[in-house]
Amino acid sequence: MADAMSAQEKIALIKENLQEVLKEDIIEDVIVKQNRPLKIYWGTATTGRPHCGYFVPMVKLAHFLRAGCSVKILLADIHGFLDNLKAPIELVKYRAEYYKLVITSVLKSLNVPIDRLSIVLGSSYQLSAEYTMDLFRLSSVVTEHDSKKAGAEVVKQVANPTLSGLIYPLMQALDEQYLDVDVQFGGVDQRKIFALACESLPKLNYKERAHLMNPMVPGLSGGKMSASDPDSKIDLLDPAEVVEKKMKKAHCVPKEVEGNGILGFVEFVLLTVDSLKNGGKGKFVVERRKPEDGEPLVYEDIATLKADYQADRLTPQLLKPAITKALIQLLKPMQEEFRASPEWQDIAAKAYPAPEAKKKEKKVKDRGTRFPGAKGGVEAKQPDGHIEGNLNDPVNLGTGAGLEAKSDGHIEGNLKDRINLGTGAEEAMKSLDIRSETACV
Repeated sequence: MADAMSAQEKIALIKENLQEVLKEDIIEDVIVKQNRPLKIYWGTATTGRPHCGYFVPMVKLAHFLRAGCSVKILLADIHGFLDNLKAPIELVKYRAEYYKLVITSVLKSLNVPIDRLSIVLGSSYQLSAEYTMDLFRLSSVVTEHDSKKAGAEVVKQVANPTLSGLIYPLMQALDEQYLDVDVQFGGVDQRKIFALACESLPKLNYKERAHLMNPMVPGLSGGKMSASDPDSKIDLLDPAEVVEKKMKKAHCVPKEVEGNGILGFVEFVLLTVDSLKNGGKGKFVVERRKPEDGEPLVYEDIATLKADYQADRLTPQLLKPAITKALIQLLKPMQEEFRASPEWQDIAAKAYPAPEAKKKEKKVKDRGTRFPGAKGGVEAKQPDGHIEGNLNDPVNLGTGAGLEAKSDGHIEGNLKDRINLGTGAEEAMKSLDIRSETACV
C-alpha cells in the first residue's frame, strides 16, 4: 500500500489525528528528499496493567506502517523502575514480558502486520558502558531544574522525590540516539521531555529528531487515563461485568462536553479503531432504550455526537450502555487469546501478584494502670507484703500499717521513720521492701 502512496499522502497519514508535531521539516526531508522509510519509535514504561487508552497509539502505529515507516516499540523496563518504583525491581522482568504479550495481541486484533515492526527491551542496551557514559555526559549539560520540569507530567510527583525521577527524562532523550530513529512518538503529556531531547542531544553532537504527539484519552474519573491509576481506566483484560460496573460509575455530566472522559473515549478509541478496521469512516451506534423511541442513533463523526449530547438528545443513560457494548466487543479477541494461553496467564500472575492479605491484629483492651498486674501499675506481692510498680500515684499500704507512699517518694504514717522509698520511682522500687511481720506491728 505504501508504494502506491505519494510522499505527501504518506506525510498526511502519519500526521492524521495527532495533536501536535515538532520539527515537521525533518519528516519531510526523510520522505521527500532522502526518499527512504521514516524510522519511528514509540516507548512505554512497563508499570501498571495496560488499559484501553493504548488503542490510540496502536492505531497510529498502524498508520505509520501503512505509510511505509520502520517502527520500533520500546518496552522501557528500567524507566518503570525509575518512576517512583511503579514497577518494583523484582517484577520488572515479568511486567516487560506481560506488556509484550498484551501489545502484540492488541495489534493483531487491529489487523496490524506485526512482522513489520520490532519490539526492543530497554535494558538490552541501556546497561551498556557506552550508554552509561553518554548518560553521564548528558547529566553534565542538563540542569536539575530542566530535568525536573521535563518529567513533571510523566514522572510521578511526590513530596520528597528521589534522584531517579531526574534520570528518567535524560534516558528517554538518549533512547532516540541508541534506537537510531528519525522520530519519537508519544502522548502530548511527553511534550516537555521531547523539548528536552531537542535541546540537549545536539550538545552531545547527536542529531535532533522530530516528535509526534497523540491526544491523551481522558480518564473515567477525570484527568488522563493512567496505567498506574486503577480508578481512571478500563484494563484490556477486564471481564464484561467489570467493564459494565466501571462504565456505570464513570463521570459523565449531562450536556457537558468539555472534560468529558466518556465522549473522549468514543472520539479517540471507538471511532478511530472502527475506522482502521473498516478502512473508511468509523461508526458508533447508540441503541434506543425502547423500540418505540425510534431508530438507533448512528454517528460517523465526533462533532455530530457532541452536538447531540449538548442538546440532550444523547444522554448518559443512552451513551454509557452503547460504549459498554462496543468496548466489550473490542476487547473480546484479546481476552479469548489470554484464556487460551497458559503462558500468558502465568506471566500475568508473576507480573501482578495478588497483594498479601493483612492479618487483623487483636486489640488489647487497656484496663488502666490500677488493674492488678497491669503494665506500669502497682501490685502487692505475697506473702512478704512488698510493693512493685511505679509510684506516680499515691499508694495506700493498708490501715494496719498506717502507711501511705506519696508520688515524690516519701512515706506518711506510723512507720515512716523506718521506711525510705527514695526520691525517684526507680530508687523507690529498690528501697521499698515491707516485710509482713513489720506491717503487722
